[in-house]
Amino acid sequence: MGNEGKGGSVGQRRHSVEFKVEIAERMLAGESVSALAGRHGLPRSMMYRWRDAYRREGRDGLARRRGRPPGSGKRSGGGSEEEKLRRRVAELERLVGQQAVELAFFRGVFERVNARRRIEGRGGEASTPKSDG
Repeated sequence: MGNEGKGGSVGQRRHSVEFKVEIAERMLAGESVSALAGRHGLPRSMMYRWRDAYRREGRDGLARRRGRPPGSGKRSGGGSEEEKLRRRVAELERLVGQQAVELAFFRGVFERVNARRRIEGRGGEASTPKSDG
């Protein structure tokens, strides 16, 4: 049957708020959405909805039942000062997560370059070859 989920039951699976927060935070940290979706058997579209709700409202946005969140019909720049600050904090946390992923990537590249230089015996040499002058 086409509508069966991974668990073999027909219909929607329910996920805990903690699980949704974990998925949203991993996405915000830069982890591959496709890899997460495959590992947990989740539709990517649902994961993106969780991430967006978490960005907008934090944990509270993931605790809500299914359906359109309040006020989602209109795109107003308003909202309370607290809501604005929560959104700003969520955005800054996302940026910090992205930077952490980038730093880890470049740290790994740097370590591989240094290891290759040591193997090739050029650990202490300058970056340009010596002339035969």
